[in-house]
Amino acid sequence: MNVIGSRPTGWWRDRPGAMRALVEDLDRFAERSGDPVRVVLDGRPFDLEGGPGVTVQFASRRGPNAADDDIAAIVESDPNPADLSVVTSDGGLARRVRDAGATVLGAGQFRRRLDA
Repeated sequence: MNVIGSRPTGWWRDRPGAMRALVEDLDRFAERSGDPVRVVLDGRPFDLEGGPGVTVQFASRRGPNAADDDIAAIVESDPNPADLSVVTSDGGLARRVRDAGATVLGAGQFRRRLDA
């Protein structure tokens, strides 16, 4: 959600539409880079699937830090967390995943990669 919010596009008026647009951008990124992508979204789940190389999931619960907690759990349970990069602009989540061994990219920095 930090990537969606990194640009003032009016995304807050159509959150599902913004999520769909992000997944489309991630599909192109995964195809171009060959890197697998997993996106964890906040909010009420709806039918949204990524293309090859993109896994879409919604936070397992609602409320503050729901997606952050899921992302941290993914990193903490990965046998090779050093192979993971987490995109976030949230300082608390960044600390958690760095402590678990992952790399962190800022949402704005990643947005520029998507737009390239």
